[in-house]
Amino acid sequence: DPNEDTEWNDILRHFGILPPKEKPKDEIEEMVLQLQKEAEGKMTLEELKEAEDDFDETDRKAIEKYRQQRLQEWKCLQRRQKYGELREICGEQYVKEVTNAPEDVWVIIHLYRSSMPMCLLVNEHLSLLARKFPEVKFLKAIVNSCIQNYHDRCLPTILVYKTGEIKGRFIGVAECGGIYLKVEELEWKLAEVGAIETDLEENPKKDIINMMTLSVQNVSAHEDTNTKSSDVMKPRIT
Repeated sequence: DPNEDTEWNDILRHFGILPPKEKPKDEIEEMVLQLQKEAEGKMTLEELKEAEDDFDETDRKAIEKYRQQRLQEWKCLQRRQKYGELREICGEQYVKEVTNAPEDVWVIIHLYRSSMPMCLLVNEHLSLLARKFPEVKFLKAIVNSCIQNYHDRCLPTILVYKTGEIKGRFIGVAECGGIYLKVEELEWKLAEVGAIETDLEENPKKDIINMMTLSVQNVSAHEDTNTKSSDVMKPRIT
């Protein structure tokens, strides 16, 4: 037996004929390493199940807690990956897909007309956002299938729902962000109403807004100065 602890085997190991004898691992060390592996999340549920016979009651409770945690993480992952695309619906599906959506799901629906370039731009941006936020239901519908005689000036129309109620709305080109709308700007708008959790740190349109505000203030100040100058030039009537 090459594993037998004899003088002859020791001589053979010394000359490299037999491999070095494996050192028996301490049982406590084995348990510590096993629990450490569990804590680091490297053990699968199957591995834990196979190792249960070697654990005491405290270990079993820790295993069950870990199993439940992994199960919740899996369910959460499944829910988060439920959508992930901008899906087309028709008016007949509106109540089922939007109004009666699960209470914990945000729904963003774009009413559009394919002949309008701005609507097509919004659809492109929403497709990107749908992939970035797969836990949110992104939908689009040709407006005539939902609302008859809807005015073009109200398109694009983006409606944000939660628990069957409208939580936000963007109606018309201006409210949706303008003809030069960027996907980051639309992401920020949707984040402001709570539909998504963005990783953007500030409004992408902040600099433009600040410039517009400054311009308005300058115009107002200029008009105010002109008004005062006109008052000075007016003859006083006594």
